Amino acid sequence: MKPAVNPLLDKLHPYPFEKLRQLFAGVTPNADYRPISLGIGEPKHPTPPFICEALSANLAGLAAYPATAGSEALRGTIAAWLERRYHLPPLDPATQVLPVNGSREALFAFAQAVIDPARTPGAGALVMCPNPFYQIYEGAAYLAGAEPYYVNSDPARNFGCDYDSVPAEVWQRVQLLYLCSPGNPTGAVLSLTEWENLFALSERHGFIIASDECYSEIYHGAEPPLGALQAAHTLGLSYDRLVVFSSLSKRSNVPGLRSGFVAGDAAVLKKFLLYRTYHGGAMSPPVQAASVAAWNDERHVEENRAQYRAKFDAITPLLAEVLDVALPDAGFYLWADVTRTGLSDTEFARRLYAEYNVTVLPGSYLARDAHGTNPGRNRIRMALVAETAEGLEAAQRIVQFCNTLTQ
Repeated sequence: MKPAVNPLLDKLHPYPFEKLRQLFAGVTPNADYRPISLGIGEPKHPTPPFICEALSANLAGLAAYPATAGSEALRGTIAAWLERRYHLPPLDPATQVLPVNGSREALFAFAQAVIDPARTPGAGALVMCPNPFYQIYEGAAYLAGAEPYYVNSDPARNFGCDYDSVPAEVWQRVQLLYLCSPGNPTGAVLSLTEWENLFALSERHGFIIASDECYSEIYHGAEPPLGALQAAHTLGLSYDRLVVFSSLSKRSNVPGLRSGFVAGDAAVLKKFLLYRTYHGGAMSPPVQAASVAAWNDERHVEENRAQYRAKFDAITPLLAEVLDVALPDAGFYLWADVTRTGLSDTEFARRLYAEYNVTVLPGSYLARDAHGTNPGRNRIRMALVAETAEGLEAAQRIVQFCNTLTQ
């Protein structure tokens, strides 16, 4: 007899990188070129030494069980950072901030804590996701007993989602809305007007907004991206039904530290903390100490942002010669349309890998067929996470590849 397991697991889609592995199966890349991957959004800039030093200086903390709520020092540091960064009035570190082991873990767990399938009997609960999207949102919806509802991004709206197209009967079933601003993979940032509309919908229908803001500190203009708490404060609103997620991974080049936070509605966070005490989501004390050091320092963040700006300024015009691509609002991805090459996104990625040993991610792997289209089709995502020289070499190979297609 087969062991009994949760049947909802069967709804999960393969992760994009598993699809990419299958796409490349049987392909031997051109050995004349060393491999360069633009496929995975993993920061490659060096971790600042002072963060490593703070981690190693606090290893004695491994001898004690950490509190799920985190230390007062860490919660206070995160609250102070939020207040500085987003020009917010004082937050209560004890009730409005919760440290988590990276935003990915928390984004998934959050749906398990807030979805009530019995609240919408018959029709079923919905979790609204942008399309394309970070696949954790979809998996969280399924495992919470809900169904995802995809809202397609619109290039005519700077890749913002067309929430106006959502029928009223759908909004009535939505219990949780995930969004990502700056967006992955598009880099789009929500405007104050877009936030105002979403807040009004949340007030009308009672759903919670989960704002994924892990790319907030990598931006290319003079002004930093607007955050959800900042938008609510600017509009004179409370943080009711609003929770933001952020992380040190991209901001401070520490993806292996697994350190982030959740902040916002105190009543929602109280329930999420209760969930996490059973879930086992406490952060290690040395990681907490290193996180305090990281959130308290902005110089390394400014230097990191300057590296990305220089990289994007050098690479984007080069790629724009052969692809339809433009500098995003924020984030470290280029979201390029490959239609004029005559290849689909999957064909483009496979041939580029085979002929020039450069890995990019097909956009259709980051989206779902919804409302008659896949908004990632014929696009590719390129993560400009490596050093500038390697990124430039990859771009030059892509230009060469595209030129061979039109000869």
